[in-house]
Amino acid sequence: MAEDKKVTPISTLGEFGLINRLTGGFKAVNSGTLKGVGDDAAVIDSQGKKTIVSTDLLVEGIHFDLVYTPLKHLGYKSVIVNLSDIYAMNATPQQITVSLALSSRFTVEALDELYAGIQLACKHYQVDLVGGDTTSSLSGLVISVTAIGTANAEDLVYRNGAKEGDLICVTGDLGAAYLGLQILEREKRIYLEHPDLQPELEDADYLIGRQLKPEARKDVIEYFKEFDIKPTAMMDLSDGLSSDVMHICTQSGVGCQIYEGEVPLSEDTYNMALKFNLDPITCALNGGEDYELLFTIEPQDETKLAGDQTFSVIGQITRKEEGYILVTKSNNRHPLKAQGWNHFSG
Repeated sequence: MAEDKKVTPISTLGEFGLINRLTGGFKAVNSGTLKGVGDDAAVIDSQGKKTIVSTDLLVEGIHFDLVYTPLKHLGYKSVIVNLSDIYAMNATPQQITVSLALSSRFTVEALDELYAGIQLACKHYQVDLVGGDTTSSLSGLVISVTAIGTANAEDLVYRNGAKEGDLICVTGDLGAAYLGLQILEREKRIYLEHPDLQPELEDADYLIGRQLKPEARKDVIEYFKEFDIKPTAMMDLSDGLSSDVMHICTQSGVGCQIYEGEVPLSEDTYNMALKFNLDPITCALNGGEDYELLFTIEPQDETKLAGDQTFSVIGQITRKEEGYILVTKSNNRHPLKAQGWNHFSG
């Protein structure tokens, strides 16, 4: 009979002992990080550049479900969703802080797993953990991550710069994370009813990976720099293409046309949507959590993207009076509706 794994209550370490255990292996890699974890506050030198700050809050039962989310994946994803916001400003993330509120059911070993994912993300994206906080919670796990980045003032891209005639572009493919979530939720329901059944995850690795362990598009920002591209507007795709393109249009005071046939879908996404009796394009438009980049460019920059399969031109910016339009494959025109993720929906 296998021995039970050692389980250590957090109370045996205390707050500072816990912080030392979780963060002791993090080493600074950015020259701007002058002082990280271990003092009253971090000290960061932006070295003459603009500082960009973004914060996301992830709440158990709202943003993640620990029935099917490994803690290591959760730690990784909690960093990625913040770094994605920094990249969406055409900036480079340098540091993060991580704060936790957790209930007594979490052990030291569980937090080791969470921080292993955080450390993996920090290493992969070359960012430094420079601080945070821990406190108790009566309602499960809450993770708050703040990302800090830098950019030259002339390189920053906002949501409000799209102009009539600009092309609307996305990176990667859309809808996969949403289908991954549908698979995980289906298997959770089956598990709760029949705990002895094995999960049915055949041909689902890509979709589940896009939900549980997304990546931020650091490579795209590097591509922009290499080929001298500056988008006129940009944001990351977290709430769904429909909602997010309308955010850009609202802030820029413009309208848009999205061409259904140009929206990129992976074969896995298309096939799984049909298995769930879902419309694949609806999954891409409204699914959310893809963490791809949505951006607009001037038409003359299109040639700089040509031949690179990372990018898809999916539409065009129009006059505000023309509204937000989806042009179907059969050339019908329908109003684009924002049906993506609503953080305050019931």
